Amino acid sequence: MNRAEAVRQQLLRIETTLRHHQQWQGTPPDAAAFNSDKPFCLDTLAPYEWLQWIFIPRMNALLDSDTPLPQAFAIAPYYEVALHPGHPAREDVLELLQEMDAWFTEENS
Repeated sequence: MNRAEAVRQQLLRIETTLRHHQQWQGTPPDAAAFNSDKPFCLDTLAPYEWLQWIFIPRMNALLDSDTPLPQAFAIAPYYEVALHPGHPAREDVLELLQEMDAWFTEENS
């Protein structure tokens, strides 16, 4: 499996996990919520909203257009802090995000 296929599968796993834990929303937040200049839109979106409405769609758009994927990033550390212990889906989502981050380390790029 190539990197793009692995990333696409991981995005689907994240979505499936959010749906399983009832963290997937049926309607998007107000358009103004997307105008944040803060990382992860932390002042306007909940952590799971950022995954659903920004990260997953943007990564899929890159994959669909054969645009090069980012060289390196790590989003799991933010979620380790943003999601309090006991938060729905926390451990499942953290595991998936850590796996995703591993695809974007220097060794895997």
